[in-house]
Amino acid sequence: MACFKIEGGHPLSGVIRASGNKNAALPALAAALLTDGEVRIGNVPDIGDVNTMLAMLESLGVGLARENRHDVRISASGCEGDKLARELSAKVRGSILLAAPLLHRFGSVELPFPGGDRIGRRRLDTHLLALEAMGARVEVDRAIRIRAPQGLTGADILLDEASVTATENTVMAAVLAKGKTIIRNAACEPHVQDLCRMLRKMGADIEGAGTNELRVHGVQRLNGCECELGADYIEVASFIALAAVTGGEITIEKAAPDQMRMILFQFRRLGIDVEIQGENVRVPRAQRLRVQPDTRGAIPKIDDSPWPGFPADLTSVATTAATQCHGSVIIFEKMFESRMFFVDQLIEMGAQIVLCDPHRAVVIGPSRLHGASISSPDIRAGMALLIASLAADGESTIGNIAQIDRGYERIDERLRALGAHVRRVEG
Repeated sequence: MACFKIEGGHPLSGVIRASGNKNAALPALAAALLTDGEVRIGNVPDIGDVNTMLAMLESLGVGLARENRHDVRISASGCEGDKLARELSAKVRGSILLAAPLLHRFGSVELPFPGGDRIGRRRLDTHLLALEAMGARVEVDRAIRIRAPQGLTGADILLDEASVTATENTVMAAVLAKGKTIIRNAACEPHVQDLCRMLRKMGADIEGAGTNELRVHGVQRLNGCECELGADYIEVASFIALAAVTGGEITIEKAAPDQMRMILFQFRRLGIDVEIQGENVRVPRAQRLRVQPDTRGAIPKIDDSPWPGFPADLTSVATTAATQCHGSVIIFEKMFESRMFFVDQLIEMGAQIVLCDPHRAVVIGPSRLHGASISSPDIRAGMALLIASLAADGESTIGNIAQIDRGYERIDERLRALGAHVRRVEG
C-alpha cells in the first residue's frame, strides 16, 4: 500500500485553489438519475469517493463523459439496474444517496450497506423512516430492499435528526412524489442548498432551502441541467490550519469565505487569523497561535453542531491545530464515538492531549511534535495527521493514505507546490 513520507518543519507558502465540494458532488451525481436529460456538473473534485460514485453509476448503465478532470456529463437514459455492486457500495457512504433516485426510476432498489469512514455508528434509520412515510416498504437483512411500485406520495415528515444525507435523500424522493412534502428538522448545510438549487434548475418546486423546513411540491418529470459545485470549505479550513501551524503564508483562491463564518470564529479562538480578499482567503505569516480563554479565564470549548455551527468534519483538524497553540482547549465531537481515537497517534508524536471519553479531548499546547510512523484511520483524521507531520521535527510516514485520497485531490502534488516536503511512496 502507498504511504506518504514527510519531512516536517518547513513553512508552506504560495497560492492554492480550493477544490469542488466533495459533499456536494455525491448528491449531485445521484440527482442526475432523476432525469433522462443530460446533466453537466462542473468543478467536480477528482477524488476517491467521487470516482467510486462514478463507477457505481457506470455499473448501472449510466452514460458518463469527462470533458476534463473536473467537468462531468451524465446521461441516465440507459440506466438499467436497481441493485448496487456490493464492492463499490462498501467503499463510500454516499451510495445511500442512490436510494431515492433508483426508487423513482424502477419502483424498487436493493442497496448493500454503505461504507465510508470508520468513525462510529452512522444511522440509516432517518433515511428509511422518511421513505416509509412517503409510502415505501422497507426490508432490512443482509441488504436494504425498498419498494414503491405505485410511486411515492408526499407527506409531512419530521426527521428524527438533522442528517445531511437523509435530508438530501428525502428531497430527491419528494421532487417526483405525488403531492406536497414538508421536511421538518431538515439539514441546511451549503451542500444541501447546492442540491436544492440543482433540482430547481431541473424543474423541481422546492421552497425553504437554507432553512430547517423544506416544502416540496412534486412534479411529473425533471429535465437535464448544468450546474457548478462550490468550494469545499472543509478543504479550505484544512489549508488554513496547515499554513498557521507551519508558520507559512498561503492564499486560497475561490474559497467561499461566506460559508466559513463559524469556522473562522473558532479558529480565531486558537489565535488563527485570516484576511478575506473577495472570494479568496489569505493566511498571513507568523500567527500568534494563542488560545483565547473564556470569561474569567475558563478553558474554552470547540464543539461541532449542524449548520451554521462548527462542522464535525473539522474537529480532527482543530485538534491538531490546538497542539501548536499556547493554552488549553476542549475539543468536543458530539456526533461519532470513534472519530477522536486518532489522538493516540498525535500523542505518539509528542502532543499533550487527555482523551476524556470517546467524544471529548483536552489539548494542552504548544507541543513540540516529532516525526513518527502513523496511519490514516479516516479522511479527516488522515488530513489532521498530515498537518501534524508537516509541523513536526524530522520525518514521518503516514500509511493507509487511500483514506486521504478519498477526500483531498492530489494532496501531495498540491502541497509540494507550496513548499511541502512530501512524497508518495508506492508499496
